[in-house]
Amino acid sequence: MRVRYTGRVQGVGFRATAQRLAAALAVSGWVRNEPDGSVLLEAQGREHDVRELLGRISQALSRQIAAAWTDELPELPGESPADGFHITR
Repeated sequence: MRVRYTGRVQGVGFRATAQRLAAALAVSGWVRNEPDGSVLLEAQGREHDVRELLGRISQALSRQIAAAWTDELPELPGESPADGFHITR
């Protein structure tokens, strides 16, 4: 899944929160700040775990998120939860 979050999502600990929440689930992927002020996140794993992550992010950061656009992506072969979830630039 790819999700673009808008609102007051930069400078509020969004990426660190997403990484912390992802660590408790069997997902891999990344989160980064975008030049337009949004935050972009990609997560891969079992559908239940990915949806759980997105729900937890929405709950934890509801005050900062104005909107979230979600796209389903094809699975990246060879990527596994053991690869972890990272903050990228």
